[in-house]
Amino acid sequence: MKFKSLQDLQAVQKKLAEQQKAAAEQEKARQEVERRLHAERTLFVRAAGDVKPLRQHTTRHKRVHHEPEQPSPTALQRQLDEQRVLQEAISDEFDATTLLEIDEALSFRRPGVGLDVIRKLRKGGWSIQGEVDLHGLRREEAREALAAFLRDAVKRGWRCVRVVHGKGLGSPGKTPVLKGKVHSWLTQKNEVLAFVQARGDEGGAGAVVVLLRPSVPGV
Repeated sequence: MKFKSLQDLQAVQKKLAEQQKAAAEQEKARQEVERRLHAERTLFVRAAGDVKPLRQHTTRHKRVHHEPEQPSPTALQRQLDEQRVLQEAISDEFDATTLLEIDEALSFRRPGVGLDVIRKLRKGGWSIQGEVDLHGLRREEAREALAAFLRDAVKRGWRCVRVVHGKGLGSPGKTPVLKGKVHSWLTQKNEVLAFVQARGDEGGAGAVVVLLRPSVPGV
């Protein structure tokens, strides 16, 4: 490159010097930025310690699905027991008088149960395996106690039981209210095949002897 005069040369040198100075300042600024970034990273590492980034999930990793918590066996059994109690509930509004045999002692037998079964029951043909005494209980208490007793008797495989309801001598008007209720409740229970008034030595008019359905076919 040829310069026409000394002034042209000096102008070019000045421009080159300015460009070199600007480049040096830019390089200095870049180095300052890098120094600050390095200082900040170093400060974070010193504060947080040795940390590792979380591994990213990929398609190879399957999500874990938690099944809903199931009720405990105890809670489930309690629920089933409550449902069974509701199904086995007995009513006070049921009139059993039309189902009772009219003879010297009121008795009950389900369809298909012969008179010979009633006669055998009156004569003590089955040994009494259990007894519940409802005498003196309130109506609601007596109903619940009878239902619970029958459930337990069926579980034990008992065939013949006695239910003591009392003669009603302490009731207003000497009327045996609980006796009629017990007859009504018993006729509503499918596990009851028959019942008769107890013999004199077994409680007489204050109790009934109940024949329960066997665990195998046949009476």
